[in-house]
Amino acid sequence: MLKAVFFDLDGTLLRFDENKFLKMYFQLLCEKTAKIGYEPKKLIDTIWKGTALMYHNNGEKTNEVVFWEAFQEEYGKESLNDKPYFDSFYSNEFRALKEITEASPLSHEIVKETRALGLKPILSTNPIFPMVGQLTRISFLDLKEDDFDYITSYENSSYSKPNPMYFKMLLDKFSLKPEEVILFGNNDYEDGDCASALGIKVYLVDGYLIRSEKAKGNYPIILLSNVVDVIKEEMKNRAVIIQ
Repeated sequence: MLKAVFFDLDGTLLRFDENKFLKMYFQLLCEKTAKIGYEPKKLIDTIWKGTALMYHNNGEKTNEVVFWEAFQEEYGKESLNDKPYFDSFYSNEFRALKEITEASPLSHEIVKETRALGLKPILSTNPIFPMVGQLTRISFLDLKEDDFDYITSYENSSYSKPNPMYFKMLLDKFSLKPEEVILFGNNDYEDGDCASALGIKVYLVDGYLIRSEKAKGNYPIILLSNVVDVIKEEMKNRAVIIQ
């Protein structure tokens, strides 16, 4: 029986080119933080360092702790006092990234229909941003926090994709079995191999696919407009027949 649907965000529900996103993201962040003395190149290098450590987090600390420990190694312990300033960026300037995303009501309708079908919509976006950043990005789709049963962020996660433990954490949290879940993503390695390692069925959504040389699996590719139909078909195929 199908009980939950895991949705990736960037490139899946939220449609944009990753390279354009990164360029504009760092430009906006550097402009904001230069006002309090952060030199752009060092800041970007430090963010990448912290991100790499979150990707390889072993579960002992939250991703938030791992990131800010790396940040303090570069800027000193007092830099933790600037965390609210960075959070304000994700509430405000970060919103300008909406202009590089596709304007479509499809993703909004997909999430709403998932809930209407009696399933748990769970946003399994890589938890390398603070929750405020995740909420800003889903607002681009006219969605809110309570439209999902759960949203992963760096505060509530101790693993990241492509570590299968990231998806195991979600399964355990909701007492789900792999056969009770499907995942829609756009990355054959971070979404596909990561989730399928646990037995979760994966569909890749076309348009902004990310292919990796590391990927071992092959996953069905569908259009965003077909997601609801696929969910309904999976519900039918996994229905429990009561005699």
